[in-house]
Amino acid sequence: MAAPSQSRKLRIIDHRTGLTYEMDVCERGCLKSSDFSKIKAGGDGKGLKLYDPGFVHTAPVKSTIAFIDGRNGILRYRGYPVEELAERSTYLEVAYLLCKGNLPTKSQLSEWEAAIQRQSSMPEELLALIGALPRDSHPKQNFATALYALISFNPDANPLVAGHDLYKTEAAQNLHIIRIMGKAASLAGAIYVHMEGQKPIQNPNNSLNFSEMILYMFQSMGDQDFKPNPALAKALDVIFVILAEHELGTATAATLHLASSGVDVYTAIAGGTSALSGPNDIGAVEAVLDMLNEIGSIENVAFYIEEAKKSNTKLPGIGHRVYKTYDPRAKLIQKLAEEVYDVVGKDPLVEVAAALENAIIADEYFINRKLYPNATFHLGLLLRALGFPKQFFVVLVSIARIAGQLAHWKESMNDPSTRLMRPQQWYTGQRLRHYSK
Repeated sequence: MAAPSQSRKLRIIDHRTGLTYEMDVCERGCLKSSDFSKIKAGGDGKGLKLYDPGFVHTAPVKSTIAFIDGRNGILRYRGYPVEELAERSTYLEVAYLLCKGNLPTKSQLSEWEAAIQRQSSMPEELLALIGALPRDSHPKQNFATALYALISFNPDANPLVAGHDLYKTEAAQNLHIIRIMGKAASLAGAIYVHMEGQKPIQNPNNSLNFSEMILYMFQSMGDQDFKPNPALAKALDVIFVILAEHELGTATAATLHLASSGVDVYTAIAGGTSALSGPNDIGAVEAVLDMLNEIGSIENVAFYIEEAKKSNTKLPGIGHRVYKTYDPRAKLIQKLAEEVYDVVGKDPLVEVAAALENAIIADEYFINRKLYPNATFHLGLLLRALGFPKQFFVVLVSIARIAGQLAHWKESMNDPSTRLMRPQQWYTGQRLRHYSK
């Protein structure tokens, strides 16, 4: 049995009223917001509010899923270091761990994989919907649209139809987790094939594993005898493991915010996925490639860095909200990329990226600001080496992150303290004005 977490006392003295307040502080520095309400701020009895732009110091949920220590570069899923899982596990095994709490037995994993695989086929109406989407729009938009559409094909997942207590049982939760896990990759493949002007595959090749199937859908182009490269499929699977979960990142936070209102899980996941694609999050994967193309050669690296420092310009792929040292995922991705380059050859921009990284980690400007390469820095070059077009990078990361989103969604469904997320504001406008002409 785990030892109970130790708490400390924080004492606050209101010198205006002479009142003293004590609050319990957990081992990670967390306070209960209800304790703030006891402090009679200004004597009006309304308590304190914490003005916290970006929720930097706000914890809206308790979780057992991911542990991050940004100062020491630690990331663990359910207690397992991400480095161990990347080396020894598979994406679907990690998805099971995240969603169910423990690594599966051999038979449990086999059943889990088979159940997800059975959900990979696509209804003709859904393929028709994808076929009606513009081929020249960004695939992240089409992917989110298709995810949203899944609720129309699963009315039993809609609380407005099936009842507000729909997700109270683990059986119901697991059913929809498996459906979404099974459909996400197929949706991405169908969108890619449609945008290439080909007819999407209704029933993916079930003899392939999860990552092999994704490569097949993106690269076979109708050739039923196409065999994905096992080494590249393994590399893609490792990428998915590395990116499967990251605490309350943008996608997961948005998912939980939506889910707190009681909406169906498909809407919550689609909304979270849409949030993930911004340039301040995984959308930076594309921006890194654009930056490397702009630099062009190793000879231009020093000048580019000096110009960025002079203008205080943020470099995509450098720095992270959580990590104040080297992002552990970045190290894994860089190592994996070298293995892939041994198979497919090295992109000319790899040398530019290496020179840029070496210059940054040796520069006092970045060291003092604790700005190090994050997971997006080498990811774009790696995904391009695997044969994926740049505009699909965000979609691929979204597929990986869905495992973490679903794990947190399930946890919130089972947490009795879950409430509608309704943040407070700091009103700075005028108190009262009267209408007059």
